[in-house]
Amino acid sequence: MVDTNVALDWLLFRNPRVDNLIQALWAGRLRWITCAPMRDELGHMLAHRRLQAWSPDVGAAMAEFDALSTLVPAPAQRRALRCTDADDQVFLDLSLAQGARWLFTQDRALLKLARRAQRMGLVIVAPQDWSGP
Repeated sequence: MVDTNVALDWLLFRNPRVDNLIQALWAGRLRWITCAPMRDELGHMLAHRRLQAWSPDVGAAMAEFDALSTLVPAPAQRRALRCTDADDQVFLDLSLAQGARWLFTQDRALLKLARRAQRMGLVIVAPQDWSGP
């Protein structure tokens, strides 16, 4: 699972700290699971006026997102972990509902849940701290 900020680091900012993750996705070593609310949030952020200085190519970014992600239904219910940032809850819920192994994020609210999530089989990690499958 990849949160919106990591997707922006890759699709807009081309930040090298996500290179190992993106290479694993392109090579098929990882499967990126998403749902419609996640896709919608990324599209909204790419079109946000605060990011216009980077001249995002929304169509190309969304096409790359679609090429690498697997769209599944949004989670029907909240899971055992609660995030203090309501916008990030969907990432936790979908990760747990789909049995994801990793949730890649830079978000402090999600990273604070790493210990509790690990007990549930989910590793919440920053991409630059991930060593691969």
